[in-house]
Amino acid sequence: MTPLAAEVNENLAQISNYLVYSSMAVYTLAFLAHIAEWIFGSRSKVGRTAAALTGTKAGAAAAPAVQVRGKGGTAVLDKPKVVTRSTNGTRDVPDGPGAAGGTVNGDLYGRIAISLTTLAFVIEAAGVVSRAMSVQRAPWGNMYEFSLTFSTVAVGAYLILLALKKNVRWMGLILVTTVLLDLGIATTWLYTASDQLVPALHSYWLWIHVSTAIICGAVFYIGASGTLLYLFRDSYESKLASGGTPGRFATSVMERLPSAATLDKFSYRINAAFFPLWTFTIVAGAIWAGDAWGRYWGWDPKEVWSFVTWVAYACYLHARATAGWKGRKAAYLALFAFACWIWNYYGVNILLNGKHSYAGV
Repeated sequence: MTPLAAEVNENLAQISNYLVYSSMAVYTLAFLAHIAEWIFGSRSKVGRTAAALTGTKAGAAAAPAVQVRGKGGTAVLDKPKVVTRSTNGTRDVPDGPGAAGGTVNGDLYGRIAISLTTLAFVIEAAGVVSRAMSVQRAPWGNMYEFSLTFSTVAVGAYLILLALKKNVRWMGLILVTTVLLDLGIATTWLYTASDQLVPALHSYWLWIHVSTAIICGAVFYIGASGTLLYLFRDSYESKLASGGTPGRFATSVMERLPSAATLDKFSYRINAAFFPLWTFTIVAGAIWAGDAWGRYWGWDPKEVWSFVTWVAYACYLHARATAGWKGRKAAYLALFAFACWIWNYYGVNILLNGKHSYAGV
């Protein structure tokens, strides 16, 4: 490499670092906007408004009346509630109004938060591209680069769901918080200067195998977020059904989330849709191992935990289709499966030694 080329690559690496830190600043603003969305969309305000309009208890899911004019008079009909139909044996509960709570101020801050999240995503994606240009390869050669791309893909998947008109804005605060945590860990403890790959990674399989692993991890994270909130919402609904009175904070938050049935269905569809891609990721890794090391499977820690993760998600999908294991039991399996994926990324790379030890830390 000529001195000029080396200088250009160094400048690109510095630009990448600047863009990553800039995206963190914008994500922080998005985090504050999401906080404002939840505060100004307080469910207590929504409840008081509903009580004034419908004459019911605050927070009750009553629907406003609809006037229908006909020949010779006006008929007043009750507008039916929109409910999410759950599986047999579970509750039919209407979805909440979302983080904004149906209020004007809450919705305004929510839109600002989404705009800032989109801007931060663009800046971070530019940082990933700059990093790739500085090393002239796929930017997935170490944990720092993997973490940058992982959070970028996770936010991108969230924005795609929003663009498809899916009801996922409730996830914004959780997503931005964990992205900031991911980037903070990456820039503080995982940072690795731009460098070339070890010989085993010089293969087109890097683009195939690692890219699918990042996509699966990012989408599995979204599914795990939905599963975790499902457990909280399900406990809230159970307490209401048994005549209990949840606390004011729990009521304000939980009543704005989708119903437990909706969250359960959302998480299941996400995990089921990308489980085949995770299967392909493992198969592609085995083929790459055959090219690089002359064997398809060697019980390397990364290979073992990738397979354990696959088995955990397979058990979850099977349990979700089995009547006795639906609901909370299946949700626990889903969270265990994602915990296996997290351990496979952080724990195996940092704490265990093997042929996949490319942590760079």
